[in-house]
Amino acid sequence: MARYTGPKSKIARKFGDPIFGADKVLSKKNYPPGQHGNSRRRKTSEYGTQLREKQKAKYTYGVLEKQFRNLFDKAQRASGVTGEILLQLLESRLDNVVYRLGIAPTRAAARQLVSHRHITVDGKVVNIPSYTLKPGQIIGVRERSKSLEVISDALAGFNHSKYPWMEWEQATLSGRFLHIPERADIPENIKEQLIVELYSK
Repeated sequence: MARYTGPKSKIARKFGDPIFGADKVLSKKNYPPGQHGNSRRRKTSEYGTQLREKQKAKYTYGVLEKQFRNLFDKAQRASGVTGEILLQLLESRLDNVVYRLGIAPTRAAARQLVSHRHITVDGKVVNIPSYTLKPGQIIGVRERSKSLEVISDALAGFNHSKYPWMEWEQATLSGRFLHIPERADIPENIKEQLIVELYSK
């Protein structure tokens, strides 16, 4: 499956946000990349602003256009605020939850752990990063994968209390997805209403 594999700092500078996690380059070059990145830019149109927000969400969660559109359609069919439901669906993806639990340092690393069959859900190996978790399900590290350096390094000193919709059990290297997070709890700097407006055109 196609994924963005180019320079991550370039994307972070494009959006002015640490899309792929902490990025030192933003403190040095807090302007867009390219030859004219540091010069005055034309005012972005309403459509351009909306498109930019959608692209930011896609890069942040590592989702391709077709998957993103399918999630939006699903959010639109559900009862409630479409934009919030869209973010909640993205947060409920297995690769995202593995990242939030601190098992992997980035979402890309979490996706790789899932794809390589290192992660279990309710005791069974699941290798589909887009798998949607339901409240109460337990996400764990496969027994033979518990000694992986990438996992132990990621978990070292990780603060699990910052995501109240999950709980972590260090002894078993497993976490429970307690409930779908409220919008106020999701830390991502995404203006989901702009995405709804873009797709509603």
